[in-house]
Amino acid sequence: MENNIIKIAITSSDGVNLDLHFGQAKSLYVYDFNGETADFIEKRIASIKDGEKHQWQNVLNKILDCNVVITVQAGFKSKMGIESEGLKLIEDSGPIEDVLERFINHYKFIRS
Repeated sequence: MENNIIKIAITSSDGVNLDLHFGQAKSLYVYDFNGETADFIEKRIASIKDGEKHQWQNVLNKILDCNVVITVQAGFKSKMGIESEGLKLIEDSGPIEDVLERFINHYKFIRS
């Protein structure tokens, strides 16, 4: 964690809603969280082929510099791969703004 910044990757098809399963996430939206606010940094594109299963490694390779990944759902192998790289996995869904608010509130709660 660089300068106490937590880098968060969110799986989203449109940058508005957290709505993608980890292994099918063509797009990831990355935020920097400083303990108080989360700021959008960039959109990353993963090489995913429509209809194919087990593409989670392509997604994971795009976010290895992140600390947290928030996704709708991740399969067993995806979860094991994410954890083996030292990332924290959170499963959630809904508007990204709401998802980040829940993350921030939980972060503050566990730190209080």
